[in-house]
Amino acid sequence: MGRVSLDKYVVTGGKPLKGTVTISGAKNAAIAIIPAAILSDEVCRIENVPNITDVNDMLHIIHDMGAVIKRINKSTIEIDPRPIHSHIASYELARHMRGSYYLLGSLLGRFHHAVVSMPGGCDFGVRPIDQHLKGFSALGASYSLDGGMVDVQAQELTGNNVYMDVVSVGATINIMLAAVKAKGLTVIENAAKEPHIVDLANFLSSMGADIRGAGTDVIKIYGVDHLHGTTYSIIPDQIEAGTYMVAIAATGGDAVIENVIPKHLESISAKLEEMGVIVEEFDDSIHIKRDGQLQKCNVKTMPHPGFPTDMQPQISVLLAIAQGTSIITESVWDSRFRYVEELRRMGAQFSVDGKLAVIEGVDHLNAAPVKATDLRAGAAVVIAALCAKGVSQIEEIRHIERGYEDIVEKLQKLGADIKRIHTPEDTKPKAMCKRYLLKFDNDMQKEPVVQCDRFFRAITDNYCETEIRWVSW
Repeated sequence: MGRVSLDKYVVTGGKPLKGTVTISGAKNAAIAIIPAAILSDEVCRIENVPNITDVNDMLHIIHDMGAVIKRINKSTIEIDPRPIHSHIASYELARHMRGSYYLLGSLLGRFHHAVVSMPGGCDFGVRPIDQHLKGFSALGASYSLDGGMVDVQAQELTGNNVYMDVVSVGATINIMLAAVKAKGLTVIENAAKEPHIVDLANFLSSMGADIRGAGTDVIKIYGVDHLHGTTYSIIPDQIEAGTYMVAIAATGGDAVIENVIPKHLESISAKLEEMGVIVEEFDDSIHIKRDGQLQKCNVKTMPHPGFPTDMQPQISVLLAIAQGTSIITESVWDSRFRYVEELRRMGAQFSVDGKLAVIEGVDHLNAAPVKATDLRAGAAVVIAALCAKGVSQIEEIRHIERGYEDIVEKLQKLGADIKRIHTPEDTKPKAMCKRYLLKFDNDMQKEPVVQCDRFFRAITDNYCETEIRWVSW
């Protein structure tokens, strides 16, 4: 019988976060590096891999295409890409995650042909892939879009100059993946400069790629014929670290965040300090402390090294309990303020007009039943619940677990009163295999003679070699 999890978080707020928390590997780097391993001619060992659903989904996709995946421990995997036999990513597996589009660049680089579904992921505005396709075309590929699938192919990939009309992290990564084995020199101008772009470049370079300028707005890639195996450790997650920085500040806490690169956090640290939070940086850790009233602050999201759009929902919670009126300007994505309605349930005072939000600070937030509308919005409502008065329930937590490893356990270690409640619910009717289904008599008096021996199916294993017909009675 089909079941779907209605798991939720139950949070009793008002407890300052104290102690130490360790940051996992970067989600945005991992979901680019795993597809990049497809380009290798040997086994790749990847360390500091976050154990989150987006990463596990990506591993599932490449395994479905033939890759051999070996998990060494919780944070280390080995990928043998040599058995990969298909240039087509499973539609059902790929369509729900944004990062699946990185398979376009890696499959195109390896097979000169890639078929991948249009990207999914968080729903907060139109996220076109026109810059990706522009880059592929410049390298000599043609493409078509049909039935929700992107089909890109080329007889040969040849290096070229690619000027990005807008700064796009995804397009920069995809062009890099396609170009590392192209013939000649590829130059990406107006390239994105995010830390996970540099991490991907370092990973590819460790396999023998020739990439120069990653982290600047001009990246040069000299194509090579072969990429060998490697052992590589993913950088710490900038956004996870920033999320805990805000959570500690929001609760009036005092805690150390370990396994971070402080330079990646400079834009976040600057805003917290502007609001009256004490931030101390060390070699690979950062100390956050707040014992006074938060002050208003204006925030504008920008491509790196500006304030990250993926931190916008989280810092809005901090602004919601600060003294005075703050303004957030979202300059990267449309419709990223959908979470505001959830915070309003908790007493936050928001006024939103397009890409602008005006926040009137309140003394405190109140507990309420809320939901995660997307990954980072989910982190925001968790922070709000941690600093609110009373007990909050957070639903749709699957969004949160796409990008935060062991969030409940990490917050509990910091002293938070948070727990995960499991509530399964039957959602699917009974199933019978069409091959064995005999029709009822018209009078509906007789039972079917034979039922499928695989009569009941879990929602996570809804597969049969023959066609499944769902019936209810």
